[in-house]
Amino acid sequence: MTYVFGEFTLDPQRHELHRAGQPVPVEPQVFALIHYLVANCERVISKDELIAAVWEGRFVSDSAVSSRIKSARRALDDNGQAQGMIRTVHGKGWRFVAPVETGDEGRVPPAGPRVLDVPQDIRFCQSADGTRIAHATAGKGPPLLKVANWLNHLEYDWRSPVWTHIFGDLLQGNQLVRYDARGNGLSDWNVTDYSLNRQVEDLEAVVAATGLEPCPLLGMSHGAAISIAYAARHPERVTKLILACGFAQGWRHAGRDMREQSEAMLTLIRTGWGQDNAAFRQIFSALFTPSAPPENQDAFNEMQKIDTSPANAAALFSTLGDIDVRDCLGEVQAPTLVINATRDMRVPLAAGRELASGIPGARFVMLETDNHVIPASDPAWATCYRAIHDFLAE
Repeated sequence: MTYVFGEFTLDPQRHELHRAGQPVPVEPQVFALIHYLVANCERVISKDELIAAVWEGRFVSDSAVSSRIKSARRALDDNGQAQGMIRTVHGKGWRFVAPVETGDEGRVPPAGPRVLDVPQDIRFCQSADGTRIAHATAGKGPPLLKVANWLNHLEYDWRSPVWTHIFGDLLQGNQLVRYDARGNGLSDWNVTDYSLNRQVEDLEAVVAATGLEPCPLLGMSHGAAISIAYAARHPERVTKLILACGFAQGWRHAGRDMREQSEAMLTLIRTGWGQDNAAFRQIFSALFTPSAPPENQDAFNEMQKIDTSPANAAALFSTLGDIDVRDCLGEVQAPTLVINATRDMRVPLAAGRELASGIPGARFVMLETDNHVIPASDPAWATCYRAIHDFLAE
């Protein structure tokens, strides 16, 4: 059963909350709280009943309950009207007072892909070896610099369901700065040197060209290794470090099974990546986003073909196997948040533990998911975004 109230649609079975067709990131516990209040909108829910339903009777402090109520109101509110949805009945509890309709999926408008209407300012800079690097700035607020990962395209990613929810959420209160890795997207494709040192130089060039003051870095996947190397080299330039689904050692340093699988993937990239038949690329989509909706997997397939050439993809993927920044971990001075998926098929949880234990004082958050690139439909994204949001807000 789905619930419709105002602009919102709540789907408990899919664990999704949408506003005007666009997904709203919500932590699992906050989602459960909203669901219970909405499902029982005809009556007042006491604190004890709410704890029994959402926390399954565990001991919970009053401040924890109040915090979740505030988070629920925040998820439902863009214009100050949430207090009218979740109303406090003093001395009694809470009641959801907005009109609620129930219905099947046929009555609820399907949620389309998120559309980013924030303009990008795309420019170019030159790395130390002369390679032109495309970079983009969007939004307003304190800057957040997302470091390039394996596949990037500033324009295509901006409208792809693989990335729009991630970028859209990161833009909330931030100026988001991104760039295309060498050999990718709008950056130069005529490249032969993909070494980690060159990739760090690309990041240095973007920072210099954009005139960024010291700011937080977000390194996703192999972008985590670039971020670590940069933070160790320029501690004065990094205020905070966020490492999501990243690793310190590439696949050639892993066990035999991972090495053999990656060598087979390397052969597939060289021989089948550019074909019109998406079967070769689907293998990668299934590994990186196994639980994503079909439209995400289709977009991931297309992304592989658009973002770069088979030769560049293979060269960069091979370079990723050689990465080793373990010696840099202890040199990172910035407060660090490490986030890794528990069932990631490309980056094992142990890789995240290695980062968190090697970087002084790093925090470690585990996401219950098998997706390396997390779709909007996965509740793990709400947990991930909330961790990032709270870390940046400190």
